[in-house]
Amino acid sequence: MKISVELTLSPLQDDFAPRVIDFIKKLRESGLKIKENPLSTQVYGDYDEVMGVLNKEIKNTFEAIEKGLIHVKIVKSDLSDYAADF
Repeated sequence: MKISVELTLSPLQDDFAPRVIDFIKKLRESGLKIKENPLSTQVYGDYDEVMGVLNKEIKNTFEAIEKGLIHVKIVKSDLSDYAADF
C-alpha cells in the first residue's frame, strides 16, 4: 500500500537548525521519494518502508534533542505527482 506523509519537525530548543537539517538529510539518504518546502517535508512510498524509516529517524532525532515535537499527516495514497488544477 502506498502512502504520503507530511512531517514538520520542531525542536523546542536553541540551535535547532542543525537537528532539522540532519533529520532531512537522513530522510534523503533513505532512498524514498522526498519533497521539501520551507514548512514541511513530504515522504512517499510503500507503507512498511516509509514507516520503518520514520520510526528509526524520529527516534534518533528525539534522542538527540532535549525537547521537540513532530507533526505527522499520513494519507493512504501516493500524492507525489499532485499538481493543483486551479
